[in-house]
Amino acid sequence: MELIENIDNIGKRLAIGASERDRSGSISPEVFADLRAEGLTSALVPVEFGGGGATFDEMGQILRALARYDASTAVTLAMHTHLVAAQVWRYKHGIAEAEKVLRKVADGAVLVSTGASDWIGSNGVATRVEGGYRVSARKGPASGCEVGQILVTSVRWDAAPDGPQVIHCAIPFDSPNVRIDKTWDTLGLRATGSHTVVLNDVFVPDAAVSLIRAADQWHPVWNTVLGAAMPLIMAAYLGIADAALEHARAAAAGRAEHHVLHVLGEVINAHTVAEDVVTAMLASANDLHFDNTDDHAGRTLSRKSVAAAAAIDTVRLTLALVGGSGYSRSNEIERLFRDVNGSVFHPLPLAKQTLLSARVALGGSPVG
Repeated sequence: MELIENIDNIGKRLAIGASERDRSGSISPEVFADLRAEGLTSALVPVEFGGGGATFDEMGQILRALARYDASTAVTLAMHTHLVAAQVWRYKHGIAEAEKVLRKVADGAVLVSTGASDWIGSNGVATRVEGGYRVSARKGPASGCEVGQILVTSVRWDAAPDGPQVIHCAIPFDSPNVRIDKTWDTLGLRATGSHTVVLNDVFVPDAAVSLIRAADQWHPVWNTVLGAAMPLIMAAYLGIADAALEHARAAAAGRAEHHVLHVLGEVINAHTVAEDVVTAMLASANDLHFDNTDDHAGRTLSRKSVAAAAAIDTVRLTLALVGGSGYSRSNEIERLFRDVNGSVFHPLPLAKQTLLSARVALGGSPVG
């Protein structure tokens, strides 16, 4: 694919300002305009809808390659792309409504997700009114919200006639009463712009509601989201591990001390696990033809936990190999170490993941 052939050139452009964006904690609208112009934000959209027609595996390769140069941008792009992937999954499974969203992405729209913070119960207040809902909520972290056009979110509807419900909806950022509260000030991934989106009595028309489900109960939509999202997100974190491995090899080159070679071997082992597991995640998605079963979601989440731990180990061991110089803010390894630790906060954190996967393995519901 032409995009993959050109990805290193794009990555090198990203790398030029990555350190400064990390220091300032600012996302760059210019960077995302460049990604849009290069076709990266629409790469996964089918050709028939105006996109690049990348396969799921190719999109993983793109995110992995970009993260070697600029992890914040790659993870932010992954958060947009996983929403696109969910729509591609719907299209491939005969759900015609997906076309509308995919064409908007092909036209340049960047989607912003709040799924990780919403999860099963969601939050906020939705009130039924004529023609739709009035919604109020605080949604964060919302990666890329300063460069996005459409918020993909959910809001809790406690007063629903049949008991508490959750409405899933899309809200344009230029809608009245939508604002961004700049709350993102973190250890790593500082330039993802993952601030809090504030919805203050925003009108959501019925046409913008894609799903209404029972609150606090598992719904198959999560199997779709997890199967589409986690391989792409973890591909970006694998790119961080790739960059660390390059640093480790450079630090050990020409050295024969046994302790140096031993730690390099440990770096290689950890990286091998991360690479093999992320590769398996991408392959099991079957180019977004996977069945959205509880079993597939449980296994995807299990692989996510293993891949995250291995990616973190890769960077941690590289830092140990390089020594004190890697602890300096002037050394790229310091930023890689901060950024890679963001992997544990994507759904699901280890303690919740093991519980979910165990329940599924025993034939139960993913949530209790």
